[in-house]
Amino acid sequence: MEYSIKKRWIFCPACGGNTRTKVREDTVLYHQPLFCPKCKREYLVNVKQFKIRIVNEPDAETQS
Repeated sequence: MEYSIKKRWIFCPACGGNTRTKVREDTVLYHQPLFCPKCKREYLVNVKQFKIRIVNEPDAETQS
């Protein structure tokens, strides 16, 4: 019994370049660091059913 699972590359949200991360249709990622070798940027992303969302974390506040 052989079945086909769809796979896709994750593209950079800034430049649209191909990253080195490939996901399957059943992959779920939470706060995954994603690095783009083309534009040299890193993002935190959530991935579910090929939908990619950038996680915007607030900057750390200094304690006084």
